[in-house]
Order: sequence, then structure tokens, then C-alpha cells
Amino acid sequence: MKISEEKWILQNKKADFRGLAQQIGVSPLLVKLAVNRGYRTREEIHRYFYGTRRDMYDPELLRDAPAAADEILACIESGGLIGIASDFDVDGIFSALILYKGILRLGGRAKIYTPDRVAEGYGLNLRIVADAADDGVRLLLTCDNGIAAPEPVARAGELGITVVVTDHHEVPFTEKEDGTREYHLPPARAVVNPKRDDCPYPYKGLCGAGVTYKLMELLYRRRGLPQKELDEFLSYAAVATVADVMDLNGENRIIVKYGLELLKKTENQGLRALMAVAGVDPETLSAYHIGFILGPCFNAAGRLSTVQMAFSLLLADSMEEALPAALELKTLNDSRKEMTARGVEQAREKIEKDELWKLPVMVVYLEDCHESLAGIIAGRIRELYHHPVYVIVDAQTGLKGSGRSIEAYSMFEHLQRCGDLLDRFGGHPMAAGLSLQEKNLAEFVRRLNEDSGLTEEDFRPVVRIDAAVPIEYLTEEGIREMELLAPFGKGNTRPLFAEQHFRILSGRILGKNRNVLKMQVENRTGHRIEAMYFGDIEAFEDCVRREYGEEALTAMYQGRPSPAGTSIDLGFVYYPSVNAFRGRKTVQIVVEHYCRIGG
Repeated sequence: MKISEEKWILQNKKADFRGLAQQIGVSPLLVKLAVNRGYRTREEIHRYFYGTRRDMYDPELLRDAPAAADEILACIESGGLIGIASDFDVDGIFSALILYKGILRLGGRAKIYTPDRVAEGYGLNLRIVADAADDGVRLLLTCDNGIAAPEPVARAGELGITVVVTDHHEVPFTEKEDGTREYHLPPARAVVNPKRDDCPYPYKGLCGAGVTYKLMELLYRRRGLPQKELDEFLSYAAVATVADVMDLNGENRIIVKYGLELLKKTENQGLRALMAVAGVDPETLSAYHIGFILGPCFNAAGRLSTVQMAFSLLLADSMEEALPAALELKTLNDSRKEMTARGVEQAREKIEKDELWKLPVMVVYLEDCHESLAGIIAGRIRELYHHPVYVIVDAQTGLKGSGRSIEAYSMFEHLQRCGDLLDRFGGHPMAAGLSLQEKNLAEFVRRLNEDSGLTEEDFRPVVRIDAAVPIEYLTEEGIREMELLAPFGKGNTRPLFAEQHFRILSGRILGKNRNVLKMQVENRTGHRIEAMYFGDIEAFEDCVRREYGEEALTAMYQGRPSPAGTSIDLGFVYYPSVNAFRGRKTVQIVVEHYCRIGG
């Protein structure tokens, strides 16, 4: 297996850290962390630390949002049925939930339509349009989809249905000979998408539920409904923002920061039931729990069963009704985890056998994989090899695939250049989905790799270190102050510090699945601290064996000095935390990356 060597970069952005710290009332280190994340002025940094909902933008700035609100209110006032064309992932589910509950509160009637992932794939399709027409739908709202569905939108118009598209995906375009782009919007009455090139909305990073939240904010304002009632929808937008792996900066950061607090006391019985069966304490709920525990349960519904299961849970009126549905979703997700693990192993075997890692863009064809798992498997493979990855599987009509990318490669733009080979495609720079015929697969692989523009340097994972901080400078007070940076996630990672030389004094493997390595370490100034490692323990052990020998590893686990000349000395990239156990608090570090550093 090809192992990509990490590139550790100590960020060295310049600013008046001490002066800004005095003005804002925080430590210079905290200001440095903000500057490292792209915030420069006192106003920007203050908003980053202390931004509130008052700092969110006016929904009127979203192009076509006022026109969309006009159409929705007119349909409600005339008693017309409003169709909501959703999708099968977390963002699609919660986008639809916001629209559905909001329309009912506004006095309207609504019905949710979702595609069959296996038979139909992503987004709005002709079957949904036909069903909506049969049901007498007068207005069809898309959410988290629709921007790349001109044919179904046009068909709805032919059937007398007005369409409003709300989406956040990239707008399809044609690149002209002079390098300029001509963007193509679907023929809807209104298209609400901050990624439109003619949209003046200041923040472009909203997820689908973020867009529907802003639209509902405008509708409530028009009807004079209490803005406090939007709290429920803000919490739904927070779930979708984290689960859809959006950047947690700008407005998204405010949505998630306040949405998490609202989720801790949510009255949604379905969410409360899912937290209960998943073992998540609402009081300690964080972005991590949404991204890795709750969100995957909703995604499992769209992947392995019907998304209606998720809606039934979220619309449950009582805990008695919600608990069985929550347990079913969790069980479904547990099954998904097992299937995913098998799929990842099959993909790795194929990559090694065919040496696919030698290609800039890896396209892995898995004949026996459930198509709904392709994206998750692609993400895991991307993490292992740090290459753009597509996982292609058999579908009812040809092949389908999901891709996950690296920072240097925009999947959506490169798919545009292969559009003549594809039946459908859509997505973002970092993730995309597609369908194609088997006869086009070889040419698709050839073109992707011929036109990748990637170099060997692009395949080295970059670890950006905020500061070199010796462990003796870590304090509980300083760690608490860093919580001003939360919530953490994509686009707003935890602060990462580094120290070059740690001698490992002892080590112990913990956890039911033996997946936690607890170490006692000492730096060169003689300060000791507890270090936790939650990564690949086998790989860590292999590193110790390779660099220091088997005896050193054995001595580490026995808590005794290593044999002469084999003392384990590693550099760590870590983040600090406070461990509370039996009423006693101690500072510890969580190791994210490690390597041997010469000297």
C-alpha cells in the first residue's frame, strides 16, 4: 500500500496578536488561532468569538427568495396543495422538515415527495412530478436539489405546476472557448441558491436546510409570526449543516453554535428518542455527536431503506411513538456500518491488486456493493490514500458512482468536462455523484486522469499546526478559553499544537473494542502529561517497531524503561483537553499525528 507522507506546516501568519488581544479581552494565543483561520480585523475576530444571530444576513438578499415567498403565500391563501421534493440524505430530510412544518404553521397544506435512491437516484425526477400532478399539487418546492434538474422542472410547468427551486449545489455551466462560463438555471418560477453567480447574498456556504431556514425566516416575517418560533427550524438547520459536512465558518458557524444549544432542549420527540437509543446525553451534545452518531442514522434510512422512516420519526407526536422508530433507525445504521467495513476492505484489495494508487484519480469498481454505500466507502478510501476517489457500483440502469475529493481537485468542475460520457451528475468540489453506462467507464477513467492537473505534492496530506506549545504552558483556564472557537468541524478545526520530543514512559490499550491508546509521556524539560490516541493503534505500533524495535514497544506496555538506545522519542501534533474523572480535573493531550523527529 502506498503511504502518503504527511507535510507538517507551522502556520506563521502575522498580526498584532498582543494588541488585538488587549482590545478584545482574550489571550494573544486565542487571537493567533483566529488569525490562522482567516480572521484579520478586530471586528472579524470579535464576531468569530462572540457572533450572535443578529449577525446573520437578511433573507431578502437571497436572489429570488422574495419571489419564492410570494408564490408560497399565494398558494397557501388559495388553498392549493404544496408539494415538497426532498432528497434522501440528512440535508434533504431536514430541509423538507423545515418547509413542511413551516407551511403547516402558515396555514397551508403540504406533502413530501422523495426519490427512490436505488431505482431513481438523486433529486427531482419525472416520476415525482407525475405523482405531484396526480395529487393535485399546485406549487412544487425542491429542497437540497433541483438546480441540475431542468427536464423535470420543465415537465412540471407543462402540467400546470409552478416550481420553486431551493438548493445549494453548484450551478451547472458550460465553459466557452474564451474561458468564461455560461451558467444554466432550471426553468422554475424562482431559483433560490446562494451559489448563483448573480446572487448578492454575502455568504455562499449554506446547506440546503440553511437555505430553507432563510426562506422560512422571510415567510414568518411576512406573516408577522413570532421569530422565536424559528428556533425549532434553526436546530434542524444545524443538524443538516454538520451532517452535510459544510464549512463551520461565517453564518454556518452561528447556525450550528445556536442550533446545538436549542437541540439540547428540543421538543422534537423523534430527536429526543434517537439521542436516547444512541446513548447521547442532550446536555453534552456537540457537533461530533451529530456528525458521527445521529446524522449517520438518518443517512442510513436513505441508504438502506425508505426515507419515510426518518420522516415518521421526526414527525412523531410522542416518545412512545418515536422510540420504536428510533431503535429501527439505529439498527439500520449498525447494519450499514458492517456493510461499509466489508466494502472498504474490498476496495482496498482491488486498489492494491490493480495498483490504482498510481493514478491521480482512483476509480474503484465494486460489483457487489450496495450503491447507497459508495459515497461512504469513497470517503474512507480518500482518507487512506489522499487521492480523489470514485466508487462505482452496478445500478438498475447502468452504473452509479459517488466521489470524495482532496483540496487540490474540484470534482464538480472535472465532471463538467466529462459530461458527454455521463447520464447524470452533480455535487460540490469535494463530493459528487454520477451515473453512466458501462461502455463509457474506461473512457471516463482515462479522461479524468489525463486531465487531473494533480502533482505528487497534492497527494501529501497537509497538517496545519497553529502553534508550537510546550505542554507546561497548558492550563485549564486556557483550554476553557479555546471553547470560544467551538463548534469545531470542517472549516473550523480544533486548535492543533505541536511539540517535537516526547519520551513515552508507558502505554495501555483501553476501550471495549481496544481502540484507545493511553500514554504517559514526558517532554525534554521533564514535564509529564497524559496523552490519548484514538487513531490506528496497529499503525502506531508498527511505527514504534520500525523506528525503535519490538523490545521498546514491549517495554512501553510494561511501563518500564526501554532498552539502552531505544527510548521511544516522537513528535506529536495534539490538541489539549481537560479530563474530568471522579470530581478531579486534569489537563491531557489528544494526539492527532505523530512522527519520529531526528535529533
